[in-house]
Amino acid sequence: MAFTLVLLLIGALLLMVIGFNAMQQQKERAEALRRTELTRQRAIMEETEEVLSNTGMFPCSPNVSLVLYKRIREAAKQAVQLASPQQKADYERRILDLDTLINNQQGIGMTMPSLESFKLPDNDRQILVLVQTLKKLRAIIRDEHNKGKLDPTVFANEEGRINNLQLRINVESMLSRARSSCYMKQYGSARQMVTKALSTLNTIKGQTPNDPFIAKKVEEAKATLDEINSAVKTNQPSTPKYKEENDIDVIFQPKKKW
Repeated sequence: MAFTLVLLLIGALLLMVIGFNAMQQQKERAEALRRTELTRQRAIMEETEEVLSNTGMFPCSPNVSLVLYKRIREAAKQAVQLASPQQKADYERRILDLDTLINNQQGIGMTMPSLESFKLPDNDRQILVLVQTLKKLRAIIRDEHNKGKLDPTVFANEEGRINNLQLRINVESMLSRARSSCYMKQYGSARQMVTKALSTLNTIKGQTPNDPFIAKKVEEAKATLDEINSAVKTNQPSTPKYKEENDIDVIFQPKKKW
C-alpha cells in the first residue's frame, strides 16, 4: 500500500514537472514571438522614417507623405501592444505626434508638385540614395495598396510618378556618363549611352507625351551625339597619301649598276 502511494506521488510529481516545463516552453516561445514581432514593427518604422526623411530630394506628393505617416502610426500602434510597460509610453507619445502630423497633412490639400522642378543631385552618393529611396517607396506603396489602405487611383498615379522619376534619373545619368566617356575619348561607350538615353526618352514620351522634359532632353541628347560624331571625325587617324610626283621619280630614277 505504501509502495503504491509512493509510486502515485512520484507519478504526480513527474506530471507536475512535465506540465511546468511545457508551460515554461510555451511562455518562452510566446516571448520570442513577441520580441520578433516588435523588432519587425520597429524595422517598419525605421525604414519608413528613412524614406520620409529623403522625400525632399524629389517632388513628393502629399499623398505619399500621408501614406508614410499612416504606415509609421500603424506600426507604432502594433508596437504598443507588444512593448514592455517602460516602452509603451514612448510609442504612445509617438502616436499622438503622428496624429497631429496626419491632421496637418490632410489640411494642406492634395496639390501635386510638378516633376519639372526635379533636378538630379550632383553628388554620386546622393544619386544612389535617391535611387534606393524611390525603390523602397515603390515597395511601400505597393504593400499599402495590397493591404487595401491605398485607393487604386492614388496608387496608380503615385506609381506612375515614381516610374517617371526613375526614367528621368536614368536619362540624366546616361547623358552625364556619355559626356564623361566622350571627354575620355571613349566614343563607342559615349554613343551607346546616348542611344540608350534616347530610347528611354521615347518610353517617357509614351507615358507623358506633353512633358517638356522630353523635348529638352532629346535636343540635349542629339547635341551630345553630334559632338561625339564630330570628335570621332577629328580624332580619326589620317590615311597616308603618296605624292604622284614621288611615285614617278621612283619609276624613272637612274638604275644602279652592280
